[in-house]
Amino acid sequence: PGDQVVVDGEVVTESGLELDESLLTGESDPVEKDVGSTVMSGSFVSAGSGVYRATHVGADSYAAKLAEEARRFELAGSELRRGVNIILRWLTFIIPPAALLLLWRQLDTLDRWQDALQGTVAAAVAMVPDGLVLLTSLSFVTGVIALARRKALAKELASVELLARVDTLCLDKTGTITTGEISLGRVEPLGPTTAEQAAAALGALGAADPAPNATLEAIVATHPAPDGWTVRESLPFSSARKWAAAEFDGRGVYFLGAPDILFDADDDEERARAEAAAAAGTRVLLVTRAEAWDGATLPPERDPVCLVHLEDTLRPDAAEIFAFFREQGVALKVISGDNAATVAAVAQRAGIDGADTFTDARTLPEGSEELADVLETTTVFGRVTPHQKRSMVHALQARGRTVAMTGDGVNDVLALKDADMGIAMGAGSSATRAVAQLVLLDNRFATLPRVLAEGRRVINNIERVANLFITKAAYAVLLTALTGLAGAPFPFLPRQLTLIGTFSIGVPGFFLALAPNEALVRPGFLRRVLRFSLPAGAVAGAVTYVLYEVVRRMDDVSLAEARTAATGTLLLIGLVILVLISRPLRPWKIGLAAVMAAFYLVTMAWSFTRDYFELDLPPAGALAAMAVAGLVGSIGIGISTHVFDE
Repeated sequence: PGDQVVVDGEVVTESGLELDESLLTGESDPVEKDVGSTVMSGSFVSAGSGVYRATHVGADSYAAKLAEEARRFELAGSELRRGVNIILRWLTFIIPPAALLLLWRQLDTLDRWQDALQGTVAAAVAMVPDGLVLLTSLSFVTGVIALARRKALAKELASVELLARVDTLCLDKTGTITTGEISLGRVEPLGPTTAEQAAAALGALGAADPAPNATLEAIVATHPAPDGWTVRESLPFSSARKWAAAEFDGRGVYFLGAPDILFDADDDEERARAEAAAAAGTRVLLVTRAEAWDGATLPPERDPVCLVHLEDTLRPDAAEIFAFFREQGVALKVISGDNAATVAAVAQRAGIDGADTFTDARTLPEGSEELADVLETTTVFGRVTPHQKRSMVHALQARGRTVAMTGDGVNDVLALKDADMGIAMGAGSSATRAVAQLVLLDNRFATLPRVLAEGRRVINNIERVANLFITKAAYAVLLTALTGLAGAPFPFLPRQLTLIGTFSIGVPGFFLALAPNEALVRPGFLRRVLRFSLPAGAVAGAVTYVLYEVVRRMDDVSLAEARTAATGTLLLIGLVILVLISRPLRPWKIGLAAVMAAFYLVTMAWSFTRDYFELDLPPAGALAAMAVAGLVGSIGIGISTHVFDE
């Protein structure tokens, strides 16, 4: 016992050989192996001994093939990353022709080529959402750091986003719903046996085995060995026999094992009680007593002493966590290699909705559509093979579900790898940890709600930041096109655009990217960003350009003063956009916009900064036009974004 099977093979000889295949198949109980049975690398001997002939070694072995599939690396899918890349790709095609149009027209109409080049550079810089990728990465990094502090290791930056988008969470029983340990539920005396007598016999049986298994350890934990019970002879448990025995001086022989083996033919009432408990998913053992035995076989006459009800130990926070996911609209599917009824009983104890409907995976259809139909109506699945777990993930994804899969064994590797998000326990196998996007280092399933909250913060804040930067790109493209077509000097100098970007986008975007935000995540990131940014950018660009042309044509107004008026107008409209995307408003958000406006006023009031940004205070008529343009632009943006949002 304890030896590992190092290659696949076929049993040649055996003596009570039992293997622990839980890491490979998910089956928590030892599996009895007869001559001719197949053994797989990665399993362990839990009882008995044997000799086997190697059939598959090295890369051909079962465990090696699983590991090979696990090593195939693919980036996790990210709607945010995909959306940002699409935006950048579009701008790559838009910016060069727009800049060339502006340069050509300015060279044709302006006296100095330096002025034409300066205006073109200013326009090109404005059209590039230079801080979008930086703040997106910053949001992801802060999320990863926050999770690391909670002992959750995100393997990719996008892992922070994924759980927030998940609508179906597939769970294994052992290690996820339960701790993997067995606990003693209750002891039910039978016949004339009292509770004290049953407890003493159970404690004596538990202490009689020098190498107790997990079941006996659970018994000993609550029923210590009684005084006065001296072991004369004992026989350890074997899955071939399905029972263990111990003889005590002056007290007879006690047997512990499967009820269907130990009950006599006339114990109909007690047998029915045991069968009812087993049907409900509880693991039941029976203790019987005989006066004597031959040391190897069951005596013909035995008296029932008590039924022992064993339970998997639930994680203490399991019910609370599953209730949280239920409230968030996440469907739960329990997929295990254990008996379906047992898994369903555990799931019901954990408070998982629909756990009363369960299916033995050996009866599942092979077609993807038929399998998806079963998955839609059933919550608990037992006796599931590794390849079936993978097929279940594929079937759910084919129905448009975003699937997360949790697991800790090699049997979970294929499903973890193909799920939209794989979540592994830190105590799980190395192969499982290698393919998962998220590893719970302390094995605490309770970390997942925090992961969900971080994902929501990242997604919602990046959407706000993207609105700022894409609005800027939109109005910059429109201003470039209008200026190029009109052949006028560009409304801004590069330094003035830096001023606008800093006060209305850069600094506010930094704070928004790090702000708390747990609003529900909706699909359609790119569609929503464009639906806000394009009309807002169009209004901002059009109003600013009209203001610029009106002021530029006023008497006694210089080009520098017209550019200052355009700078102030666009900055004012930018702060209105900042307030709109910051909803729901909080005092600190309003304060942030007010501080940015105050900084601009300080810039205008201080001669050093005013000269640095080449700002000239325009006359009263131009200031009045700025106020009107700012008001019109703000109202226009509010109306346009509302209409497009509807």
